[in-house]
Amino acid sequence: MTALVLHRFPLDPFPYDRWLSDFDGGVVMIAARDAIAAGGEQLPTGLGGYRHLEIVDTFEDGELVDRLARDLAYEYQVTHVIAHHEADLHRAAALREKFGLPGQLPAGLASFRDRVLMKRKLAAAGLEVAPHAPAGTAAEVRAFGAVHGLPLLFTDLDGPGSGTGPAGPAGPRIVRTGEELERYLAEAFAPAAGPREDLLVEAFVAGRTCHVDGVVAGGRTVMAWPSRYADDPGSFRSGGGALVDLTLDPSDPLTPRLLTLVEDALGALEGPADHAFHAKVFHTPDDRLVLCEITARPAGGRVQDVLGAVFGVHPVELAARAHVGLRLPAVEARARSGGRLEPVRMAGQVLMRKRMGTVRAIPTTPEEPWVEFYGVFAEPGEVIGDPVDACDFLAVAVLSAPTRSECEKRLRALGGHFETEIVVG
Repeated sequence: MTALVLHRFPLDPFPYDRWLSDFDGGVVMIAARDAIAAGGEQLPTGLGGYRHLEIVDTFEDGELVDRLARDLAYEYQVTHVIAHHEADLHRAAALREKFGLPGQLPAGLASFRDRVLMKRKLAAAGLEVAPHAPAGTAAEVRAFGAVHGLPLLFTDLDGPGSGTGPAGPAGPRIVRTGEELERYLAEAFAPAAGPREDLLVEAFVAGRTCHVDGVVAGGRTVMAWPSRYADDPGSFRSGGGALVDLTLDPSDPLTPRLLTLVEDALGALEGPADHAFHAKVFHTPDDRLVLCEITARPAGGRVQDVLGAVFGVHPVELAARAHVGLRLPAVEARARSGGRLEPVRMAGQVLMRKRMGTVRAIPTTPEEPWVEFYGVFAEPGEVIGDPVDACDFLAVAVLSAPTRSECEKRLRALGGHFETEIVVG
C-alpha cells in the first residue's frame, strides 16, 4: 500500500512522512517549488522520510501534474490519494475514480464545489442559506437585485474559496450601490461575451462571520470547533489593519448551535467517510445562523494551526491518517463518550494582508510561550505588488490562551505591533 500526496503548500508545516510513518508502503509526494519558496523554506536535498519526492516548479501546469500523478500511481501501485488544496480536490477524485481507490469521487465532490447544488441540498435539509441564483447575464443580475435589493455578493459558481476567479481578484466581490453594480456588470459581462456559467449572485447577509472547522473519520465527526472573526473581514480585504479571528468558548451559547448546524450540513451533503472540513456561517443581528458554504478540505490561512493548538493534534494529520486507515491515537486517548475531541485551550490568529509598496520595516519576533506560529512574509526593501488572493498575508501569528478573552487580549496586542511596526510605503 502506498499513499500519493498532492501538495502545493510549504513542506515544513505538513510532515506527511512523519504523520504516516507507520503506513505500510510509505508516502509518495508531488510538491511545488514555488510554494516551498513562498514559505521561506530551502528545497530538500534528499527524500527525507518519503518513498519518493517529486518537486515540480508549480502546480499551475495542470497537464504536467496530472501526467506525473498517473505515472507515479502506476509505478508505486498507489492505494490512496491525499490532497488538501481546493484546486486539487477534483484531480485527486479523478485519480481515485481511474484507479478504483477509496475516498471522495468526482460525483460526490460536486456537493461541496457546485454552490447551487450545495445550497439546494442544505435548504432541502431545512438549513437556511442566502437567496441566490446563477448570474448568467447582466439582465438576470438586475432582475435578482430588483427582488432582493443591495448589497449583492458575487462568487465563483464552482468551488468555495478566496482565490482569484470570475468574482474578482482576491475572492468574492460585494457591490453595495447601484453605481458599483453597473461598473461590475460592465466588467463581468463584456458586450461580446455570451451568458456566463461560472458566476453566482447572492443576497448579502448582514452579521458576524463565523466558521467551523474539523475532521470526519470513519463517517463520524472526531474534531470540530467554531471560531468567529472579532473584526469585519471586509475591512481586512480592503486594506484595513490587523484582523483577529479566534475560537469561541465552550460556554458561549453560540458554540453548540454552530456545531449542531454544521453536523446537519455534513449529513445533508453526504461527504466521504474521512475528510477535513471548513464551514462558513453568518450570525445575523436577529440571531439567525445562515450557512454560506462548506468544503471537504481544511481551511486556508493558519486555521489549521489554530485547531492544532486547541486540540493538541493537527487536523490534517488526523484527516490523512483516517483516509489511509491508520489508528488515531489522539482521538482514542482523549475523545469524550460521544467520540469527539474536547478542546484543551482556546486559540486564534491575527493577520495582516499584503499591500502594495516597498517594505520599510518589519516587527520583531515575539518570544512568549503562547505563540504557536509566527511568520512575516516580506523583508525590508522588498517591493510588494497586488495581493494574489485573500490568503496572501504579510504577517500571521497564531496564539493560544486558557480562555477566549485572554486569547483576544494577546491577539489584539500583537496586532497592534503589526500595525505600528510594519511599514510599507
